[in-house]
Amino acid sequence: MALKIKPLSDRVLIEPAAAETQTASGLYIPETAKEKPQKGKVVAVGKGTKKHDMTVKVGDEVLYGKYSGTELKLEGKDYIIMREDDILAIV
Repeated sequence: MALKIKPLSDRVLIEPAAAETQTASGLYIPETAKEKPQKGKVVAVGKGTKKHDMTVKVGDEVLYGKYSGTELKLEGKDYIIMREDDILAIV
């Protein structure tokens, strides 16, 4: 099922990774204490601008800032749309 959204310019649509539910030592993390994930998968990429060619591509796993982008819900799933400059690294 393809998404019916196409980011413009240098924008990227990211599907955030699921939040951790358990610590490395085996403790379960309650919903109220879960951290917002800072890692996700690129699902759509804009064409870039004349001055900026896009570096990321669909399928890349990326790290981004905690407060980067705008959260939105499409077809029942959570996504974040942000500028490519807000992406910190490709994993």
